[in-house]
Amino acid sequence: MTARRWAAIAALAFITACVPKPSVAPPPAVPRQAPTPAPAPPPADAISVGVRPGPAALPITDEQAARALAAFRISCPSLLRRSDQSGIAADWRPACDRARTETDARQFFATAFEAAEVGNGNAMVTGYYEPEIAASREPLPGYVPIYRLPGDLVEQQVPVCPPQLDPLLPPPDPATCPLKKQRGRLVDGQFVPYFDRTEIDNGALAGRGLEIAWAADPVALFFLEIQGSGRLRFPDGTVMRVGYAGQNGWPYTGIGALMKQRGLLGPGQTSMQGIVAWLHEHPDEGKAIMQENRSYVFFRELTGPGPLGALGVPVTPRGSVAADPHFTPLGAPVFLDVDNPEADGLWVAQDTGGAIRGPNRFDTFWGPGDEAARIAGGLLARGRAWLLLPLGTLDRLAQGGTREGAPVKP
Repeated sequence: MTARRWAAIAALAFITACVPKPSVAPPPAVPRQAPTPAPAPPPADAISVGVRPGPAALPITDEQAARALAAFRISCPSLLRRSDQSGIAADWRPACDRARTETDARQFFATAFEAAEVGNGNAMVTGYYEPEIAASREPLPGYVPIYRLPGDLVEQQVPVCPPQLDPLLPPPDPATCPLKKQRGRLVDGQFVPYFDRTEIDNGALAGRGLEIAWAADPVALFFLEIQGSGRLRFPDGTVMRVGYAGQNGWPYTGIGALMKQRGLLGPGQTSMQGIVAWLHEHPDEGKAIMQENRSYVFFRELTGPGPLGALGVPVTPRGSVAADPHFTPLGAPVFLDVDNPEADGLWVAQDTGGAIRGPNRFDTFWGPGDEAARIAGGLLARGRAWLLLPLGTLDRLAQGGTREGAPVKP
């Protein structure tokens, strides 16, 4: 391009820039509309992660089968009437009818069920037990209250709106936000979160007559909450059995993971026993760490056989597991093959837990006593898990035959 042509272009640009332009009113501003929130996705369940055939045979021993059959029998009434959250919606009645009169437990599980893998089948297994802690029926210096369920703890469907990321947009209308069941309390007609652990420790529930008893050791009470049930031994030698009655609605935070991240636990201290020892050795720091778990569990006295699981029936030592009911129907047999042989074998899902979330996450129950505490407190195993479902369930699922009509993910 010649220099003359560049000069002509520059002159034209200068002239154009100098010509006055007619005054034009700017277009009216269009108000920005907040996007309509997408509907909340349904909670994940076994169907959403896939249910596939497992091994044709599992190495179930006679001892495992006998414990599991006893646990399965007492689970059947609840299993038959309970709403299934897993999406599997199996027909348990034929197996329950047969279980009433079955005399060969191992043959029963080998012929009345078929093994199924949920998701990738990779299991994570921990343990819990029935602790016994020192307590008093009257308040004593240094003792801490064990509370029953407060009457002002309510559960409501409340709107859960997405976070407001753009400050220029109006906040979402709660009427358009998806609803979620939450626990809290009503203050002047407004639903607010319930007291958390720190507030309760500081006396938020004091003076209301909610005390069942008083625990001698706050650390022992903290771990009683984690186990969900246990025994209170009083100075006169009498024992009260207590079980889970409810929870304050705050999410559970595992303090072991926090302590490990902060370098507070050395080699060999990551078991329950190691954590308890550290908390006792550092009472002030320990109290602050325990309060980082804002979840708080309330208890009730149990007068029959127990402890009771989420099915409302007594859990069986070395025979019951806690599971996530979105992936494991409560009452279903579960076979574990993990890297700790103590947890291998056949169990029955009879309980749930605040930290037991996701497919193939199980918490094995070991009963009372020092040996149970030793096994449960140090148990963290990984391996494989299979559900035992009534015969014909997998064929029905493969054809899209869930009770809700949802297809099965292959």
